Amino acid sequence: MAGSTSGTNPSLNPSAPKILLAKPSVGPVSGKFGRGAGEDETVPHRARLPPVGSLNLLSDSWEFHIDRFLPFLTENTDFKVVGIIGPPGVGKSTIMNELYGFDGISPGMLPPFAIQSEETRAMARHCTVGIEPRISAERLILLDTQSVFSPSVLSEIMRPDGSSTVSVLSGESLSAELAHEIMNIQLGVLLASICHILLVVSDGVHDNRMWHMMLTVDLLKHGIPDPSSLVPLHSQSSTSGPDKESKDKVHETEEYIGTPVFVHTRLQNQDLSPSNILQMKKALLQYFSSSSFMRRTCGKKPADQLAMSQINGKDKELLNLFVIPCKNNDDSTRAQCESYVYSLWKLRDQVLSMSCPSFTRNVSERDWLKSSAKIWELVKSSPIIGEYSRTLLSSGIFRR
Repeated sequence: MAGSTSGTNPSLNPSAPKILLAKPSVGPVSGKFGRGAGEDETVPHRARLPPVGSLNLLSDSWEFHIDRFLPFLTENTDFKVVGIIGPPGVGKSTIMNELYGFDGISPGMLPPFAIQSEETRAMARHCTVGIEPRISAERLILLDTQSVFSPSVLSEIMRPDGSSTVSVLSGESLSAELAHEIMNIQLGVLLASICHILLVVSDGVHDNRMWHMMLTVDLLKHGIPDPSSLVPLHSQSSTSGPDKESKDKVHETEEYIGTPVFVHTRLQNQDLSPSNILQMKKALLQYFSSSSFMRRTCGKKPADQLAMSQINGKDKELLNLFVIPCKNNDDSTRAQCESYVYSLWKLRDQVLSMSCPSFTRNVSERDWLKSSAKIWELVKSSPIIGEYSRTLLSSGIFRR
């Protein structure tokens, strides 16, 4: 099985700081998510949970909101932000629920992410809007996102005259098709700027739309800082000595970008042979050979040497590739690969144990969220993304 861990036991979770969930202070939530009656002392606490639908950091109007999710975060600085991005129906929310580890017992824990139902799929609708957050017991801040390349998102933002109902660029009116394209790019740039790990999910072996999109994100992210850069110095945990000085020098010359984990889901048995997985790894390394993802990870080694080290198994993976079989493969008597469930467990272990790039300075969960809202404004007003939009418009691909 592809993946950059080797035979971890899915039943054992890596050690992580165990910090009580912050107590929210607003709004009720329905009890339909299987919490049960619970203990008497937890009832008043659950009554203060905000409505799940109101927690979205990024709303359908493409505005960033922090007030409802902020009470769930603490001043803890030992946390990891994991985002996910991909097209409709590839299992993004299922993967995020595996990382979340909802148990229904911990007080203050939000319900799991909504999974696309058969009815929603048949109606070609999406169930995640903007960015929906959760915070796990291991202090994983999880960001589930609306689908990119989604016809249902496009239809919702399109007026009868073809224009967009959502203002994605400050002061510019765009057609719905172009606005939808820019929304996808903006979402990717934001996640690459505020996440430690970004799960990039594709459908099957041959869907490389997400690879292309991430190259575009890498190109257009220039000038967008990481969250700690926007936090006042007096709000940050102090770090003294030469380590801090050397770390700051590194970030002066190297722009922050989150670590991508490329996940291909819904693979058939014939797609999971060792030779096919090897070809996917080689293609991934070649595709991103000149990107920031490789430069951050690979130092000064040539890409061909890196590919050979991958093939010979002498080096750990330089770009993370993970494959997950079709769910119905588990029912096949001829299945020769790891099961769907076991693959999800391995992916969870992979993410929990990954060493990811740190932000420029220590920052608390709450300051991270406040700064993320500021970064979103920088993304929406980015002159580079604006110029990219005008280039697409002048190309004639999108109508005016």
